[in-house]
Amino acid sequence: MNLKKQLQTHLTQVARDRDPYMATAGHFFVQEYIRAFFAQWGSVDIHTFYVGGKACKNIILNLPAQSQKQYLPLILIGAHYDAVPGTPGADDNASGVAVLLELARMFAAEPIKYPAQLVAFDMEEYGLLGSTEYVAKLQQQDKALRLMISLEMLGYCDPKPGSQAYPFPLQYIYPDRGNFIGLIGNWRTLRDLICISRSIRKAGIPSQWLPVPNKGFVIPQTRLSDHAPFWDAGYPAIMVTDTAFMRNPHYHKSSDTVATLDLDFLTGVCVGLEMGIRRL
Repeated sequence: MNLKKQLQTHLTQVARDRDPYMATAGHFFVQEYIRAFFAQWGSVDIHTFYVGGKACKNIILNLPAQSQKQYLPLILIGAHYDAVPGTPGADDNASGVAVLLELARMFAAEPIKYPAQLVAFDMEEYGLLGSTEYVAKLQQQDKALRLMISLEMLGYCDPKPGSQAYPFPLQYIYPDRGNFIGLIGNWRTLRDLICISRSIRKAGIPSQWLPVPNKGFVIPQTRLSDHAPFWDAGYPAIMVTDTAFMRNPHYHKSSDTVATLDLDFLTGVCVGLEMGIRRL
C-alpha cells in the first residue's frame, strides 16, 4: 500500500469547491466520498443537525478496541470537510480529511488499544457548528473521551527562514521556519502532546507542541478549529496543524490547491500520527 499515493487520491477527490451553501454539488460529492470510504471499514453513523432549516451531516466511523474485555474511553479523531466559498480547500481541509481516511483504514486493519470514532465534521467554517453539535450529543450520552484529536490543515510546509509567523510572544520560543507540524492541546493533554510529537519526529517530520491554559482564550488563534468545543466542554483535546494562515499564503483563497502541498510532509505526518495514537 503506497500511503503517499493513497493520500494524493483522497486530496484529488476532496479538493474542490464544496461550500455547503454556494457549492452544494461539491459538498454532497465529498460527503458521499467520505461515507463510502468509511463504510468499507466499519459501521457508519450519520449525525444530522440543522442550521436555519438546512440539514447538515457529521459522518462517523465506529471502530472497536483491540480487546473487548474491558470498558475503555473513546479516542475521537476529527477533521472538517467543508470549505469556504471559492476555494478548493486543499490544505483547508482536504489534507486533514485525507489523513483521517487513511487512519480509518489503518485502525480498522489493526485496532488500537481504545475504541475509536473517526468523525468528518460539517460546517466548521460557519463557526465550528458540526463539532459543537457533536459535543452536545456526547455530553447527552455521557460518553467518556480518552482524547479528541482535530486534524486541521496538515500539508503545507515552507522551510525558508522567516516563513513562520506566530501570535505574540510565541515567536521568541518557536522556530521561524514553517517546516514543522504543530500540536496544540489543553493542559490535560500534556503527556499526549509529548508522546505524539515524539512519534511524528520519529517519522522524520519536525514537530512542535504547545499546551495552552484557560481553554485557549489567552491565545485566541489556538481556538480556530473543531477541538475548541471539546476544550469548552472540559474534554482533553489536541489540534494537529501546519498553523494555517500563520504559514500558508493560500489560506481561504482560490490558490489553495493540491499543487501547493508537500505530499512527503503530509505522508510523514500521517505515519507519525498513526505511531503516536497507537502508543497512547
